[in-house]
Amino acid sequence: MAIQKIKLDIGTVYQKEEGGVYYFRYQVNGARKAISLKTRNQKEALKEANKQIPLLKATSTEVIAAHVQHARGLITPEKNLPLSEAWAVYEKSPERATSATVAEAQSYRATFQEFLDWLGAPQKNVRDITPEIGEQYAEYMRNQKIAVSTHNRKIKRLRRIFHVLREYWSGSNPFHSATQLRREREEREQDVRRLSFTREQEQLLQAVLDDDKYTVMNKPEVRVVYYLGMFTGQRLKDCVLLRWNKINFNLKRIWVKQFKTGKEVTIPIAPKLLEVLQGALAWKAGETDYVCPNIAARYNKTDARGKNVGNNLVNIDMLRVIRWIGLEPSVAVPGRDKKVTVYGFHSLRHSFASYCAEAGVPQATVLSILGADSEIVSKFYTHIGDEAQRQAIAAISGEISGKSAQQRINEALELIRTSTETSDEVLKKIRAILEK
Repeated sequence: MAIQKIKLDIGTVYQKEEGGVYYFRYQVNGARKAISLKTRNQKEALKEANKQIPLLKATSTEVIAAHVQHARGLITPEKNLPLSEAWAVYEKSPERATSATVAEAQSYRATFQEFLDWLGAPQKNVRDITPEIGEQYAEYMRNQKIAVSTHNRKIKRLRRIFHVLREYWSGSNPFHSATQLRREREEREQDVRRLSFTREQEQLLQAVLDDDKYTVMNKPEVRVVYYLGMFTGQRLKDCVLLRWNKINFNLKRIWVKQFKTGKEVTIPIAPKLLEVLQGALAWKAGETDYVCPNIAARYNKTDARGKNVGNNLVNIDMLRVIRWIGLEPSVAVPGRDKKVTVYGFHSLRHSFASYCAEAGVPQATVLSILGADSEIVSKFYTHIGDEAQRQAIAAISGEISGKSAQQRINEALELIRTSTETSDEVLKKIRAILEK
C-alpha cells in the first residue's frame, strides 16, 4: 500500500513504503506502467516525473519508445559526474552504505580510491566506467595476492558505490557481474585456519601469566582478559570492555551484550575465573567502571580521523602471551602478501566450543553462551572428539568394543567348549559376550 500519493497532470507519484524510493505510475495506450524515480527526495521525484509528462502526451511511437528506453536506463543520461567528484556525491547520499564503524566507512573510501589509482584517469566521468572496465579491474585484483574474502569485499563495496551513483551512468552497474567475484574454493588447497588451544596449551598460558619473568603492558589486566576468554568463550572486545555492573558475585554469573551481534548472553562464573575476578576487585573504583580499565582505555584509542587503532595494540599484547608458550600466531601462505593468523585470542573461543562438544554439552546450550556464532559451534559439533568418532566408525563397521559380530560368536563357542562352570554361569557369560 502506498504511503503517499501525489497526482500530477498525467500520472501519480507515490512511495511503496514510508521513506522509500518514489515511483511514477501512468498509462500508455490503456496499459498501466510504473517506473522508479530513483530518489527518496520528494522534490527531486516530482521534477523527474514532470520530465516524463511531455513524452506521455505525445502520440508518436518513436517518442514513446524513447521514453521506455530512458525508463529502462538504455539511454546515456545527460548528467556528467567526474570521478574526482564522485565520492563527495556518494558520501552525501542517503543510500550510501551504513557502516558500523569509522574504519569500515574509511575502507569504502580507500577501496574507491584504489580503483581510481588503478584507472589513472580522474578526469573521466562516472558514465565512462563500463562493465568491461569492471572486469579488467577484477582481473587486476586477482593478481594482487589478497585473500578471496578481501577481493570480494572490495568488489561489493564498488558495486554499492556505483549503485548509489546510478543516475550518472546507464546500462549495467560496472561491478554487478558475478564473474568479478572469486570463489572460496580457489583457496581450498591452503589448509590454514584458526586453531583451538589444547587443554595443555591453556594450562601453559595460565602458567606464564602467573610467572613474573614474563612481562607485558598491564599484565595483571591481561591475565584477567585471558581468563575471561578461557572460561566464557567471548570475543576479545567483549572481554576487554566488560564492566563491573555486569558481574554478579552472589549469583556467580556474568552478563555480556556482545558488540558484534548485539545479543546478550549470561554465563556462570567458573571457580578459576571467580578467583581471578575477586583478585581484580583490588583496583575496582566504581560499579560502572571497566573490569580492566587500563586495557579498555588502550583498546578505545582512536586516531585523528576517529578510526580505532587501540584494538590492534591490545591484540599485539595478547599475541605476545601466545608466543611465550612457543606458538607462532601467524604463518606465511603461498599467494598471499600477509601472513594468516592461526593462533590468537579468538582461538580461546574455538577451544571453548571444542571442550563443550567433547563433554557432550548440548549444542543449543553452547549457542546460548557463545551467541549466534553457529559457524564455530557447527565446526566442533561436526567433529566432537576422537573417542566419539572411533565409536562411530566401529558402529558402521559392525564392531562393538573393538570386536566384530563373528569374533563375539567365536568367543562364545570357545567358552562353551572349554568351560567347567555350571550351565547358569556359562549362560550369563555368553549373554555378556554377545551383548557387548
